[in-house]
Amino acid sequence: MVLRIFGLSFVVSIIAMIVAFIYGGPQALFLVVILSILEVSLSFDNAVINATVLQRMSEFWQKIFLTVGVVIAVFGMRLVFPLVIVWAASGLGPAAALDLALNPPADGAATFANGDPSYETILTDAHPQIAAFGGMFLMMLFLGFIFEEREVTWLSWLERPLGRIGKLDQLSVVVAGLVLVCTAAFVAADDKVSTVMISGVLGMITYIAVNGLGELFNLPEEGDEDEVTAKSGGPTQLAKATGKAGFFLFLYLEVLDASFSFDGVIGAFAITADPIIIALGLGFVGAMFVRSITVFLVRKGTLADYVYLEHGAHWAIGALSVILMISIGVHINEIITGLVGVFLIGAAFVTSLVRNKRIEKDEAAVENANSNV
Repeated sequence: MVLRIFGLSFVVSIIAMIVAFIYGGPQALFLVVILSILEVSLSFDNAVINATVLQRMSEFWQKIFLTVGVVIAVFGMRLVFPLVIVWAASGLGPAAALDLALNPPADGAATFANGDPSYETILTDAHPQIAAFGGMFLMMLFLGFIFEEREVTWLSWLERPLGRIGKLDQLSVVVAGLVLVCTAAFVAADDKVSTVMISGVLGMITYIAVNGLGELFNLPEEGDEDEVTAKSGGPTQLAKATGKAGFFLFLYLEVLDASFSFDGVIGAFAITADPIIIALGLGFVGAMFVRSITVFLVRKGTLADYVYLEHGAHWAIGALSVILMISIGVHINEIITGLVGVFLIGAAFVTSLVRNKRIEKDEAAVENANSNV
């Protein structure tokens, strides 16, 4: 099963590394390996969240996500998206933006001899609006989860009271709006305040719109009310959504993946500005393995076996959203971002193991007591 799920990722990775070696020699190969590790470490929480949504989709829409979705993730977010940002920010045409990306200043400077900014500089300057959009989208997802009462809680001392106060209508929007205003007022540079506000609001609107459409078309069929479970920060959970419901779950996943990709794409420029190497490392290797991890979690029923994983992933999302908002004014090393997510998910996994062992022990004790009666 493991080979079947991860086999394509290994094949694509080998091909990508061969292409990298041909393209730029050992140095390019090394950079691709580093970028792929960066992507997987930053996106493991993404894989967990993807799995919580993917398991509610029909087999058809799961295949669409794992085929069309991969193309969007690899080419769209890791290659085309940075070019579009440079294209929009610089006023250059698509061909000129690609030429700028492939031909950086020879000395690695931020500008060319004539004073024109480099591809890396233009993309880095666009970081505040990118971080504001992605940060607010992810924060809405996080707040939607922690403000929902649920039977199983991980950090019970915190999640239970938050779930109770979450009964206040539109509390997620209120809290996210306050965070955005504070970020624009105290973190963003003076010339970026309006940009951050507009981008952040667009991130909130995107989440509300996609989530609302998912709920609209994810209505239970007659007699299927029992299939509806508690919401977990995303569209309404239904068993095997199809049709329009499946489409909007797919759309939700793509926007979610894009939001997770922002920090990885921007962080990659601390390693290399070459878009080909970034596409190979983040996309063909990193994104493929994130997809495989997602499928593995679904096929193995890992989320059902380790119930706190979803909680840990959402807390990692909350941490990532805060980091993105802070990074609008302060640079934060990508290693810190990755380690925070890994730590929270790792802690959730360990506590899930402890919970499972405790339940097994209690069940064994009950069986022994019954057998002695």
